Amino acid sequence: MDPNQFRQILRTEYGYQSPERPLLLAHHLPGWRIFIFYARIATTFLIENIAGLRGMLNNERWLTASIRCIKAVESAGGRINVSGLEGVNGHNGPLVYIANHMSILETVILPSFTLAFSDVTFIIKDELRHYPIIGRVMKGFNLIAVYRKNPRDDLKIVLNEGYDRIRQGCSVVIFPQATRSTVFDEKNFNTLGVKLARKAGVPVVPIALKTDFHGNGRWVKDIGPLNPDLPLYFKFGKPMTVVGNGHATHQRVVEFITQNLKSWGAEINKNPA
Repeated sequence: MDPNQFRQILRTEYGYQSPERPLLLAHHLPGWRIFIFYARIATTFLIENIAGLRGMLNNERWLTASIRCIKAVESAGGRINVSGLEGVNGHNGPLVYIANHMSILETVILPSFTLAFSDVTFIIKDELRHYPIIGRVMKGFNLIAVYRKNPRDDLKIVLNEGYDRIRQGCSVVIFPQATRSTVFDEKNFNTLGVKLARKAGVPVVPIALKTDFHGNGRWVKDIGPLNPDLPLYFKFGKPMTVVGNGHATHQRVVEFITQNLKSWGAEINKNPA
């Protein structure tokens, strides 16, 4: 499936569903699914790393690479369910996407669902830019990096660099959590995305996602086990205008994510009143 075909699916069906196909090896041989998944992911980043050395990285290559990562998930028995893209499809102009964060998969898969509609950048942790091979690709795509050491410094980076990108017509994806977790904890889900959207004067789009198909590794967090019994879900909400100081909009984002995670069986830690 090439990028144009993928765009057409998202723009006409407002979502994506992994095709049904027998994957006996992936389901019954854990070693095989881990090998095929990481081999395909590594190959994708090696290809883009070479492109980066030649100065050839752009959004079209990023979309293509992200689709390859989707295929890597599916080759390992993962089933991806994307829905709710009607509002994104009907919107003209940049958006701030606000999502919960479970695994490294969001960073490599989510671009394909957002780039299909407009240019986009991601807020990532700086350490990703220093990983072997992956780091050069992250730098090549010119993503916005935060350091997660000083919240005030990170706030300035997101508001200033994010605002500049939005003014250039680029949407921004942000994960307002301190760290990745399969448990959604409301008190650790900050208002940074809403603050950016309020400053830039653009709507926010909540994204509820569940990607615990990919688990954290024992020695290397980003290299962990895979569980094909756990479907991957990405659900987009309708664009929301930030009203007033943004607190009510932030709460609507949290409620959207919470309600969908509950319907998928994820664990929620409610913020005490």
